[in-house]
Amino acid sequence: MPVPEPAAPTRRLWHDYGLSITLVVMFLLAWALQTWTGWVQFVSEQAAHGEVAQAFGDEGYVWSWAQATFENWQSEFLQVFVFIVLTTFLVHRHSHESPDTDYENEAALRRIEAKLESLEKKVGNR
Repeated sequence: MPVPEPAAPTRRLWHDYGLSITLVVMFLLAWALQTWTGWVQFVSEQAAHGEVAQAFGDEGYVWSWAQATFENWQSEFLQVFVFIVLTTFLVHRHSHESPDTDYENEAALRRIEAKLESLEKKVGNR
């Protein structure tokens, strides 16, 4: 019987953590894009007012960047929190997030177990 070769470390890492890696990369790309587009807008607004755009300082870009970032994160966390809380109590029939599918699966498993037990009894009586 041939022994399977161990997967390359990179391939194994991708297999085990592909979703997390993809989400982190997408997050960082989106955040970098938000930073760049915000900077372009900030420079444009500063030029319209005859001022020089600065990244840091009392009126630097870092403050509007931080505000935009935290407003975005606040709305995302609020949305996820509400989704989790509501799906804990409310049902959308046949949705993966709703608890109704668990009840149906449990009932189906009970029926299967009952049939198996009756078959075992019939086989045991022979």
